[in-house]
Amino acid sequence: MTGLLRAGTTSADETMALAEAVGALLRPGDVVVLAGDLGSGKTTFAKGVGRALAVDEPIVSPTFTIVRQYDGRLPLVHVDVYRLDHLQELHDLGLEELIDDEAVTLVEWGDAVAAYLPPDRLEVRLEAGAGDDDRAVTLAPQGPSWLAREDALATIGHVGPAAATG
Repeated sequence: MTGLLRAGTTSADETMALAEAVGALLRPGDVVVLAGDLGSGKTTFAKGVGRALAVDEPIVSPTFTIVRQYDGRLPLVHVDVYRLDHLQELHDLGLEELIDDEAVTLVEWGDAVAAYLPPDRLEVRLEAGAGDDDRAVTLAPQGPSWLAREDALATIGHVGPAAATG
C-alpha cells in the first residue's frame, strides 16, 4: 500500500486519541507536519502526540512564541510557522537546528515550509467536517522511514486508505 490514509473523528477527544496512536509510532528524529485551516485541530492533534510521548506539561499552541519544547519519553519540539512572513524569519528561527535526531518535531503550518523540511516525514492534514467537532484527518507518509510504518498507520482506529489514491 502506498498513498494517503484517512480517518474521521467526531470530537476533540477522538482527534487526540488518533494523534496518540500516531504518537506511539514516533521515533527519535521524526518530523510531523500539521496542516489545516485555523481551528482545524492542529494543536489538539499535538496534544495527543504529547500524551503518547508522556509529556507532563500542557501542550499549548506556539503561535506567538513560535517554538515550544517539552520533555517526555522523547523530547518534543513544537513549532508554529504561521506568523513567519519571510524566508529570512525561517532562517533566523533556525528550523534546521530545531529538527533534532533525538527529538520529535511537530511543525504546525508546515506545508508552507515543506521545501525546508526533511523529505522523510509524516504529513497530517486536518479539515473541519459537517459537525462542529467533526474532522477529516489525512495522513501522508513521506520517505522510507514513514513508508515502512504505513501498514502500522493503517491499523490505527478508523484509518484506512483514501478512496482516491494515485
